[in-house]
This record gives sequence, structure tokens and C-alpha cells, in this order.
Amino acid sequence: MAEIAESSDTSPDHPAPKSDRREEFDPETMRRTKPGAKRLVLTLSVLVSFLIGFPLLWKSVEIYRAPLLFDDIDSLSKRMESEPLQFPCNFRAVFVGFDFGSEDFDRADDLKSSIANRMDGFVSGTSQCGTCSSNYSVSVVMESNSHCVQSRGGRRSCPYQCGAISSVDFASDDESIDGSLERVLGGECSGLAGKVYTVVVVNEDAGDKAVIGKYRHAWIVGRTQEEKAVENIAEIFVKVFSNGGKEEGLIHGEFMPVGADGRIVLSFNLLNTDPQDWIYDWDFNTIEEHMLSPLVEALGPIANITVESQVLYHTPKSCYASWDDELKSFILNTGDLPFFVNSNEWHLDTSTAAGGRSKVLQLVLYIPSAKECPLNLQLPNREISKANGYISPMWGGVVVWNPKNCLQDPEKYPTWHKISPQDLQKIFEVFVAQIRQLIGLKSDNLFIGTSGRSIMLASEKGFTEWELDALTRQHTCFNLRSCATTLSSLSRLVQSLPRMIIKDEIGKQVKLSMEAAKQAESDASHGIYDAAAVSSRQSRALAEDAFFHPSIMSISYYSFEHCFAVYSPFFLPVSLHVVLAALREWKRYQRENKKYFAWKAREDAS
Repeated sequence: MAEIAESSDTSPDHPAPKSDRREEFDPETMRRTKPGAKRLVLTLSVLVSFLIGFPLLWKSVEIYRAPLLFDDIDSLSKRMESEPLQFPCNFRAVFVGFDFGSEDFDRADDLKSSIANRMDGFVSGTSQCGTCSSNYSVSVVMESNSHCVQSRGGRRSCPYQCGAISSVDFASDDESIDGSLERVLGGECSGLAGKVYTVVVVNEDAGDKAVIGKYRHAWIVGRTQEEKAVENIAEIFVKVFSNGGKEEGLIHGEFMPVGADGRIVLSFNLLNTDPQDWIYDWDFNTIEEHMLSPLVEALGPIANITVESQVLYHTPKSCYASWDDELKSFILNTGDLPFFVNSNEWHLDTSTAAGGRSKVLQLVLYIPSAKECPLNLQLPNREISKANGYISPMWGGVVVWNPKNCLQDPEKYPTWHKISPQDLQKIFEVFVAQIRQLIGLKSDNLFIGTSGRSIMLASEKGFTEWELDALTRQHTCFNLRSCATTLSSLSRLVQSLPRMIIKDEIGKQVKLSMEAAKQAESDASHGIYDAAAVSSRQSRALAEDAFFHPSIMSISYYSFEHCFAVYSPFFLPVSLHVVLAALREWKRYQRENKKYFAWKAREDAS
């Protein structure tokens, strides 16, 4: 055996034994079999299932958002800021009794230019929304007994019948003149773009006076020069017919007592301070039918007005009155008025609309007790208030009424009394004047301008035609601006919170609001005042409904961070382990594959 082993070791051509080959194989760097992919496939399948399930999970938690008209909202907002809403108005001046020729057209044109230039001087530098400051036309008519001349060119919106004004007797009373001018000048221009406002200047010896009627015309009577007449006409056109008798020509939104839903609730309250002295009642149904119904109908385009009433007892005031021996009455000065209303004892907010977005105006008739009767309100100049009442902006008004048997000793057993129709008529005339002030109009019947004083006739329904036109224009502008502001705020809120739920109802309200706003702009451009006011009121109400929708208020702060914080504790740990396992298995498979190729290369080389 030793010989054989020795001879085999010394033989150079004999191959090496198998044990030597095994010594050359390193299991740390080589392997003889191809690594299996089953573990890699299983691990990757789990990872892929997570990747596929993530979009499904995201879809399951997706917030539904109805499409909103963001571009249209931005366009409306920019349009309201850069282009104030202007209504078309047509102004006409009629000169009667002035010397002119039958072919004196140039003189009429010169008067027209003079009036237009003077009107530009009364208008402020910037165009005010809801007025006619930059969208009006002026026409002039010069009439005598034999002929008349009309100005040429421009926008002739309303034809004038020569000789019609001669049927008006300017020597009669103002009410008769106003009615005659309405029959002559009114009615023939209905349906045209804008309203027609007329000022008649009568050059005759009948006393100097200027009167503004309750329709859409005014008249000036007396011997006057053309230059003075032009000044008066331009001022009446701008400050009265265009601006509604207000110097600034604009009723600000904070002083317009109209609710966000376009409703006003007039709540009339009769307060018996001490029923042990006397108890008063009123015939409210009669007053509502004869005095309030025309007012509600007149303000219909501006707001949806409802009327309600109640009688309360045991309603003392919060301040004390002092006795004045000279006036023989109890006195309350203006410093005591802020403490007059006793909110603890006066249960006024009983209306069903008090909890909504409707505006409730409290109109209180206060009947004092026998201990403080008669009770009068004293003005700062120490004079007694004729109306014996006051207003509180955006709240309402109070009228103090002293019974006729005020100074008599109260009966031991108080009886029921009813306020007489005459007293009730006077009381509600004061209430109507307070409503005018709350809305933003003047309560007196005198207009004082730079060119003189003008008497303003009062209307039976509380508001003249030209006042309603001014209110309609200005409130339309306020509604459209409010609508644009509300929709812009809603647009910014929705875009800043991607996780906010936007239901179809909200999208529909925004769409209808935009359609109503566009309709209001179209009606305003064509001079359809009432329709523009109604559409603008609807646009504002729909915008407010969309902004204060309950679904927005309940989830307006549901952000992406909130969603991540809710779901990450469930899925982040598992997802992290799956990703790490897939990476580890992929690295293992690459490492084992390299070992196989290393052994394969060794085998091929040997």
C-alpha cells in the first residue's frame, strides 16, 4: 500500500482527488444551485397588494366636493370693485314762459349742455354704486303759448307732447299741481330704459317756490333767470332724484335694516307700564289694512316684509324721569334714552323670525303709568319733542303716548280702554317716519340745497316714487356687493381647505346665486329697477345660504393632517415592516444570485 501511495504521489499526470476540489469551494462566496425566487415573489406580492390597496383606501376616504364657479365668482367680485353698478336715468327740463323763437334750437341745446355741466359739478369725482352719476341723459323743452322747442341729439327716451303743460294751473295748491303733472308727464314712458324725471320751470309772477312732488317730477314757479334755473334743476336732478335726497348719495349697508334672507319683520308692541292704573288696547287690524299694507307693498322689491303685533303688561322702563314744574310734565332728556329700553322686562323678541337671519325691527308704543304721566322727551335745545319718540339704528323706534286722562287720579278698578282711531293715526304716522329714518331717508318735508329750499310732498304710502327708485337702486348695489363678498369668502375658504365637504346643494345655491346676480346686472343696465332689486335680493340670500350651510360649519376644519393622524397609527407600522421585508429579501436574492454566478464562473474556468 505504501508503494502504491508513493507511486501515485509522484505521478504528475494523475488528476487531483475530489477532496481537493471541495477545499477550493467557498460556501460564503459561492453556491452550486440557482437561488429560488419564491420568497422574493411572496414578499413582493405583499408589497404590491399594499401599493394597489392604497389608492382604494384613498378613494374610500375621499371627500366629495361639488364643483363651484371659482372663475365666475372672481369675475363678479372684480367687476363690483372696479365697475360700480350704474342705472340709466333720463332727466328732462321743461322751461315755460321764457322768451325764445320757434326755431331757437341752439338755445335749447345750450341749456341742455349747461344743465349737464352743472350736474357734473354736483357729482363727486368717483362714480357711486347705485346712482345715475355716469349713466344719464338730459333733454330740454322750451314751451310757450304758441310753440315749443326741444333739444337735439342725445338719447331721447321719452317723447314730449307740446302744449300739454298748459293745462296745469300752477296757481292752485301743491297736491292739485302734483296730480295734474302726473297726468300730463307720467305714464307714457313705461317700459323704456330707465325712469324719466322732470323739472318744470314756470317763469311767471306767482310767488317764488320750489316743490318736489311725490311722483317723478318737480316744479319751480316764479320770476327767475335761466342761469339760476339751471342751478336749481341740476341740483334737484343729482341730489334729489339720483341720490334720494341724501348729500352723500349712498345708503351704507350697515344702516340698511334688511336681513340676509331679504326679509324684514315689523314687530309692533303696545306696552302698558302698570295695568293697575289703566289698560289700553288698539285696533291693529284696521291700521295694518289702511296704513301698513301700502307701505309693505311699496317696499316689496327691496324686502319681503311681514307685520306682527302684541300687547304687553308690566313693562317699566330702566331709567327715571324728573318732574319739570315749568312744563308740568315728567321729562326725559337725550342722555337718558340709551337706558330707556328695559330688556329684562320687555319681552319683545317673541317673533318666530328672531332666531333666523331675518331682520326684526321693534316699534314700541309706550304708555306710562300714572306715577310718571305725562312723560315727554326733551331735545338737546330743551324743546319738547313733537313726535315724543326716538329711534335706535338697526333696532327700531319708541313712541311715548300719554293718555288724555293722564292728570286725573286713576280709577280704583282699572277699565279697558281702546286708543281712538284719530290718536292711532297720529301714532302710526310717527312710526312710518321712524321706518323712513331706519331705512335711511329723511323724515322731514324740506330739502335745503345750495340754490335754495324745496318743499317735498309726502305720499300716502310713506314713500314717494322717486324715493323708492333711489332705495331700489342703492339696495340693489348693496345686495350685489354683499353677494360678491360672501361668494368670494366662500371660494377662498373652499380652496384653502381641500378636505372640506361641498355638497351638491351648496354647488346649486352658488350657481343660482350667480345666475341671479347676472340677471340683476342685466336688469339694472336696462333700467328695470324693481326686477333688479328682486334678483339682487335673491342672489344675496342664496350666497348667504351657501356660506352658512350646516355641512360646511360642521366639518370646515377637517384637514389632511387630521386624516393622516387618524389612519397612520393603523397602517404606518405594517407598511413599514412590509417595505423593509421586501428590501431585505431583494438584497438577499441579489447576494445569493452573485454566489451562484461566482461558482458558475469557477466551473466554467476549470
